[in-house]
Order: sequence, then C-alpha cells, then structure tokens
Amino acid sequence: MTSVQQSIALAPQSSCDADLAAGPWVFDLSPGYGPGASEADVLPDPVVRPGQLPEAYQQMDEAELHRRIRAAKQTLGDRLVVLGHFYQRDEVVQHADFVGDSFQLANAALTRPDAEAIVFCGVHFMAETADILSRPDQHVVLPNLAAGCSMADMADEDSVETAWEELLDVLGETEPDGRASVVPVTYMNSSAALKAFCGRNGGIVCTSSNAATVLEWAFQRGRRVLFFPDQHLGRNTAKAMGIGLDAMPMWDPRRPLGGNTEEALRSASVILWHGFCSVHRRFSVAQIEQARAQHASVKVVVHPECPMPVVDAADAAGSTDFIRKYVAASQPGDVIAIGTEVNLVNRLAAEHPDRTIFCLDPVICPCSTMYRIHPGYLAWVLDGLVEGEVRNEIVVDAAVAADARVALERMLAALPKS
Repeated sequence: MTSVQQSIALAPQSSCDADLAAGPWVFDLSPGYGPGASEADVLPDPVVRPGQLPEAYQQMDEAELHRRIRAAKQTLGDRLVVLGHFYQRDEVVQHADFVGDSFQLANAALTRPDAEAIVFCGVHFMAETADILSRPDQHVVLPNLAAGCSMADMADEDSVETAWEELLDVLGETEPDGRASVVPVTYMNSSAALKAFCGRNGGIVCTSSNAATVLEWAFQRGRRVLFFPDQHLGRNTAKAMGIGLDAMPMWDPRRPLGGNTEEALRSASVILWHGFCSVHRRFSVAQIEQARAQHASVKVVVHPECPMPVVDAADAAGSTDFIRKYVAASQPGDVIAIGTEVNLVNRLAAEHPDRTIFCLDPVICPCSTMYRIHPGYLAWVLDGLVEGEVRNEIVVDAAVAADARVALERMLAALPKS
C-alpha cells in the first residue's frame, strides 16, 4: 500500500499542504508547527526552535538512511529500544521495536531493562513521560526536538496556574462536604509541568482510554473538574456520563475568569480548557454524511478528540486502541470509515485488505508535528549512540518529575471501563 509520504509526493494537490512532501528540516527553524498545521493553532510564546539536522543526513537517500538505522540497531542490540507512535509515518514505524500510543510506549520501554537508550519516535510530551517513568541511568532521545504538540502547547503552566488562582478565589478550596471545590485533570497530551501541577494539587492524568474512570475518580474527591488541554475529549466524556452541556463552561485563558461569570463557574461540573487537536478537529458531520451516502453499510468510528457533533453522528467513538480493536472485530467485506490520523488509518487498511477501510477526511493531512520525525533524524541519533554520543536527550527536572509521577501513578490505578 502507498504510504502517506509517497501519496503526498505523488499527488500533492490532494494534501492539506503540498509542502509536507519536503524534508521537515526545512521547517525546523521557522515559526509555526509546520505544513499541515491548523491555522487556528496558537503558538507558544516564546517560540523555541532547535538547530537543524546536519546537512549530510538531509542529503542521504532513503535507502542509505534505512541501512544506517538497521546497522545501528544491530550494533546497539539490547542497549537500545526504539518506540514508534501509532501516528508515525510508515518509513519510521518499520524500525520501531514497539508501536502504540504514548502511554503504551512509555510502559513498553519498561519491559527492556537492559536498554541504555530509549529513542521515542513521537512528540515532546511523550518523551517527557518516558523520561519520568524510566530509570535514572537510562537516556530518552527525541529524534527531532521540533516535534512538539500544538494541543499540549495550548495549556502552558503559567496560564493554568493563573486559572487555578482565579478559580480558587471564586470557589474557595473546599466544599461544605469536605471535598475539594475543583480537581485538576490533565490529558496525557500535556507537558510534564502540567502533569506535575496535577500531582501537587490533588489531580490526575487521563488517557482517552480511561477518561471516564478518571472523571469518576475526580468527582469522588471534588465538586468540579478543571479539564485541560483538550476540550473535546472532556466534553464527549462528560456528556456520555450524563453531564449536561450547561454544566460544562469553556475556560478561555486569554479572558478574565476564562470568559465566564462567577455564577457559571459555581454551577459548573466540568470546566473545559479552550484547547483541541488539529488533526481531529478537521473531521465533520458532513464527511460522515458523505461516507454514508457513498456506502450504505458503512460503520463510522472516530476518536473522542473529535468535536461533539462528529462523535454523536458516528457509530462508535474511542481511543486509538479502541479503534484498532473495533476494526479487528469487524468482518471481511465490512466498510469502515475512521476519524483519526491518516497514517494509522492507512496502516489498518493494509492490515485488513479484505475490508474497505478509509479515512473520513479525503484530504491527506497527517499530524504536522508527529510528521517532524523522519528517517534522517532517526539515523542521526542512532549513529550518535553508536559513537557514544547521546543527541537530543530529553531530561525532566527531578522535582517536576516527582510531582508528575504522582499524577501518572494515580492514572495507572484508574483502569479503563470495559
């Protein structure tokens, strides 16, 4: 099956941005999240960009890059583990020892105790989580330091601290029944600093798999939840639990009290941060309607980071792992339209050739930041390890890691609902 990278190069007019066909090193020093990113993405301030990939690796052909990667992996053996996120391009995933979502991969690294280096082919917050959960003597490497996450950047530590202070000024710290007035919940797709914030303030981390369990945990301890950074996962999860939309005000960090009245905050059950995933925000009800018009028997499954009307119009919604299991449980001849990142959708289609599987969005638009990982960067960091040099190491401050680990351990105990 033609990879996403090949499709973009062969027919760039079908892509949300033809510049995706270029090497990501072209954009490493430019502001923004790169080709394909949503125009609505809010850039962090200040924008920090690392140096570029050495020119020699920019100029190598794909065959040589893959040869170098394989040779380095063979040389390093058990001293190395390479992790590849589900949304990575095929050209990178083929070299991964484990493929999964961010938390699955962080846990997978723990199964390789002899590994001196953990190379995380994902984005920055994922590598941070791996570093928090890894041993002190292990090195976590992110092949391209420009591989960030626009959603994670929509909730920075200063903005969340400010929001927290404003909320406590209005709500106080505790309720008459002794519960907390508000409990912070951060999605896995957030910085180590925000995971640490939750650890310090009685909060917890969630994944898209266990979000409902985590919200139940939070409501046992508090009257309200401050959920960040993804409004859509928070809204879809809370709505499925029976919480009304009028009890889910949005918090806009650019406005006093998040743009809310004190009464609205007092009446709230879940306060949603104004953040979103650029990839999942692209999916629409119109795309679902078109899929149903073209395929009478189609089943539509989407990720809960999609907007609420899309989730409501779909046949099923769930995490990346849920989507994979949904496809695996289908029957030969079934038609399935999927609302999530196109690299994963194409891979599922290749794994199940006896079914018709396609992405709801007809325009090829991979995650622009995940796409920053390229075989050139992987070859460069692996060559460095062979030479005894750790390049692009991710190190979380010890105090931050300690608080973040508290919130992550709470998440580990919150098992997903079956």
